[in-house]
Amino acid sequence: MFLEIIKGLLTTFKHVFQEPITVEYPDVKRQVRPRFRGRHELKRYDNGLEKCIGCALCAAACPADAIFVEASENTDEERYSPGERYASIYEINMLRCIFCGYCEDACPTEAIVMEHEYELSFYDRQSAIYTREMLLVPGSEGGQPTPQQVEPGVFDRAIPDMQNPD
Repeated sequence: MFLEIIKGLLTTFKHVFQEPITVEYPDVKRQVRPRFRGRHELKRYDNGLEKCIGCALCAAACPADAIFVEASENTDEERYSPGERYASIYEINMLRCIFCGYCEDACPTEAIVMEHEYELSFYDRQSAIYTREMLLVPGSEGGQPTPQQVEPGVFDRAIPDMQNPD
């Protein structure tokens, strides 16, 4: 019995002088893996238009029923996306989300992407519901904010930079 106690103490002393592998979390943030699925983002095209066309395929694919999409019609005076419709209301309830990535897979325009942000904490239920404005990424330097006013008939034909999104 005394021999086992000595073996245990030797093991303890062996590890006392080794470099710790813990990360001091708030000060040092750990790099996530490339395939990590974190907070959602709604992407834009280079010209500033939103990629989301309001088709609600992401909401249909969500097994947790965490996504709500309500589509509205685009007009030439008020254009949000290159399609006929845009998501006027887009909400993700992060308390229900299981981060499965089905919404990202179902999106035909690659509008919703699960990025690498993992610091998600909420004080109340209302702050856990991410709205369209919270999810949209800021536009690029060359892009214009939405809604945009366009010439009539511009989006009736194929547009080269919309066919090959980033």
